[in-house]
Amino acid sequence: MTKLFERFILRNIQFRNRIWVSPMCQYSSEDGMPTDWHLVHLGSRAVGGAGLVIMEATGVSPEGRISPQDAGIWSDAHADAYAPIVKFIKSQGAIAGIQLAHAGRKASTAAPWDGGLKVDEDKGGWQTVAPSALPFAEDYPHPREMSQDDIQKATDDFVAAARRSVEAGFEVIEIHAAHGYLCHQFLSPLSNKRTDEFGGSLENRMRFPLQIAKAVRETVPQHLPVFVRISATDWTEGGWDLEQSIEFCKELKKLGIDLIDTSSGGNVPDAKIPVGPNYQVPFAAAIREKAQIATAAVGMITEAKQAEEILQNGEADAVFIAREFLRDPYFALHAARELGAKVDVPKQYGRAID
Repeated sequence: MTKLFERFILRNIQFRNRIWVSPMCQYSSEDGMPTDWHLVHLGSRAVGGAGLVIMEATGVSPEGRISPQDAGIWSDAHADAYAPIVKFIKSQGAIAGIQLAHAGRKASTAAPWDGGLKVDEDKGGWQTVAPSALPFAEDYPHPREMSQDDIQKATDDFVAAARRSVEAGFEVIEIHAAHGYLCHQFLSPLSNKRTDEFGGSLENRMRFPLQIAKAVRETVPQHLPVFVRISATDWTEGGWDLEQSIEFCKELKKLGIDLIDTSSGGNVPDAKIPVGPNYQVPFAAAIREKAQIATAAVGMITEAKQAEEILQNGEADAVFIAREFLRDPYFALHAARELGAKVDVPKQYGRAID
């Protein structure tokens, strides 16, 4: 039996394998609502053999979206709209997860194919918020520094979104604290210049994301796992780094967080990132070892043997696949065949399997 197709259990949830679909923004929602695109996009990866399929970064509030076309879950109607998608994912043997997000100063921007830059308020954009009134880049919206009330509201929005996610049937809840979005903005000294209890020391910079993690963990039923996606480094001198990430993950473990989805970058526009196969895997390995918490590796993992080797080496407990699943919805089934693993294939497709 390969490690990649070994079952994995967190709390009461059993994943049929350790090859998971990473949350990937589709910029295809209408007022935050999922569409038929999401049913087909996510459902086909479940049909294709993935053990976990995570819904893209989903705004906990309208102003928390990256773009006006982003997914959201700020109302009960949104939760109702996700329920059929979740039901189909589960019917195919996969676990359905959702990533809860707030974009902070990187909000109110256009979809990538529309340039990805600032969307003005008169064109459907909105006033952005951040730990400090520092824009991500010159051509991004200028955020307003969050007040204490704003911080509490954001926390409450994450809690309400987590409750709705569970009601929709999602069995994994992931908090997005990576890629330069709001939680990451608080963590990094490059984006957080506050002088109150939410800025300055590492303890203070961790306060807001830990507050969210604690509140979400208390909201999600104990039999369901909660993940946190982090950027392990800003790839910039004086920024967030692996050592701080390890301390953050130790605190997350104390709060009952089950797994760290380990990515990097995204908080500053001029970071020099050495992108290549496995370039983020050492971060997952270090956090797994030093924080004693389960991790998933992500980033430029494109081949079955590559993914298998990461798990065999004990560098992570699972792998998140992104772009390769966009290229091949059935990547998990193809990986099983390549590695000689025996997996269930949808009966409708059985005639195509030797």
